[in-house]
Amino acid sequence: MESERNVLVIYTGGTIGMIKDAHTGILAPFNFDQLQLQIPEISQISAKVSTISFEKPIDSSNMGLEHWTQLAEMVRDNYHDYDGFVILHGSDTMAYTASALSFMFQNLAKPVILTGSQLPIGMVRTDGKENFITSIEIASDYRDGKPMVPEVCIYFEYQLYRGNRTYKYNAEHFEAFRSPNYPPLAEAGVHIKYNRESIHKIEGDGEFSIDTRMNNHVAVLSLFPGISEHIIEAAMNIPRNELLVIRTFGSGNAMTYPWFIRSLQQAIINGLMIVNVSQCQGGGVSQGRYETSSQLEKMGVISGGDMQIEAALTKGMHLIGKGLSGADFAQEFTKNIRGELTV
Repeated sequence: MESERNVLVIYTGGTIGMIKDAHTGILAPFNFDQLQLQIPEISQISAKVSTISFEKPIDSSNMGLEHWTQLAEMVRDNYHDYDGFVILHGSDTMAYTASALSFMFQNLAKPVILTGSQLPIGMVRTDGKENFITSIEIASDYRDGKPMVPEVCIYFEYQLYRGNRTYKYNAEHFEAFRSPNYPPLAEAGVHIKYNRESIHKIEGDGEFSIDTRMNNHVAVLSLFPGISEHIIEAAMNIPRNELLVIRTFGSGNAMTYPWFIRSLQQAIINGLMIVNVSQCQGGGVSQGRYETSSQLEKMGVISGGDMQIEAALTKGMHLIGKGLSGADFAQEFTKNIRGELTV
């Protein structure tokens, strides 16, 4: 029988940690030292749960590079004392944080599960309790001394996903996240059923570390029919910008107007790295498949494959943070380094 596991819960903010004041009706973060009073069911889990929190919990809309660094450092500083980690996080930017952490962690061999809720945990119909309890169960689930899910994941509404494969697609339903290009890692029903073939396998015995170098000199441009030349020119010439992620049509297609092609070519000559990511949530970029993307391929636009925009953006931040540019950046970006890309 597996020994009792230690799980560290890190609260960053977000809806899940809110309760309604009985007198004012205002939602406010509850005291995580009283976690068991709010969720008495955790006493039935065969894991020892400890909690820490951001000094000032934030709305996830305010999440930034400094908070990703803080989270990575919290996991690093406690890595050897705990068997798994659950990060409570607002759902709006959860996919960005999960993606960023997946690239920051080196040789991760323990579960890091991000979860949250659509309704505060203090409300009767909250989805937060189930999300929270099951996340702890997964984070503490070891078989033969090995964790079932040694990677950064998002758990929401009975589904466990690889974090850097997700996006938030619904603001109203409890089923807030989807992973169209990669299957769920687990599904929670009467039992938690793991999709073992899709879960990351620990390779080697390298020591866990973090690399928090991230560069936010990046921008995103979504194409649309009728987009004006001055918008394209402005996007190609943002001061100090190093990376532009272009969200194109279908399988990576874009306009073939001469002024558009010239603008991209000149930007690349000037040193701007340009990544092509599809606006479609399912499928991905296949540059050169159609005439409207073949010119992008020839001029050096980098294919984002089937990455979600959250993964492409944070991966780009990570790589330019490491000082990569030009051909070195392109070579590393098109590699599958954390399970974020199908190659």
